[in-house]
Amino acid sequence: MQHDIRALAFDIFGTVVDWRTSIIREGQLLGARLGLVQDWAAFADAWRAGYQPAMQRVRSGELPWTHIDALHRGILDRLLAERGIALDEADAAHFNRVWHRLIPWPDSVAGLHRLKPRYTLATLSNGNLSLLVAMARHAGLPWDAVLSAELFRHYKPDPEVYLGAARLLDLAPQQLMLVAAHPSDLRAAAACGLRTAYVQRPLEHGPGAPPPAWRPGEFDIEVGDFGELASALA
Repeated sequence: MQHDIRALAFDIFGTVVDWRTSIIREGQLLGARLGLVQDWAAFADAWRAGYQPAMQRVRSGELPWTHIDALHRGILDRLLAERGIALDEADAAHFNRVWHRLIPWPDSVAGLHRLKPRYTLATLSNGNLSLLVAMARHAGLPWDAVLSAELFRHYKPDPEVYLGAARLLDLAPQQLMLVAAHPSDLRAAAACGLRTAYVQRPLEHGPGAPPPAWRPGEFDIEVGDFGELASALA
């Protein structure tokens, strides 16, 4: 099966990078500097929880095309207001760009370097292009191509994103494998003819969070980290 695969496209938030720990750490630093007492874990969870509803407003036509940085800022402004946190514009803009500075999971960079000699490595994220480029530079992520839903003006799981990625890489869908920690993303990719690799990230939503529902054997490859993925695709 792997001999037919030419490229790997990676979901980013939660799959490659640990958004929750990153936001908690930056929130704590912000709080220490400004004297804010907050449950930053709950803040991170609430910020992420606004992500899918915000994209749905774009999909439904309630909002015109709006990239993720702007959607994140709208969610952030609401959370700050709800919690009575007053930030000046410089601090609010910097905190919103925490999504550009997310830290990778411990296995991500080494695993990607093991995969890179054999496969084209690309992002395939709902994050906007500038966010993904900044994150790659910050975290040392060795992408060959940075592909964003912004290029297609559709958000995953719309098929235009998966098929558009295959088209831009000049590949048939079955020659492209989506790597993700989210079964719903992988199911949508499989429906478009892509191959699928499920990487379990049990700590994405913090210790004790329930895992997503999936069935063993549901995806082409099912692994615990990028090192196992590199071995499976060797």
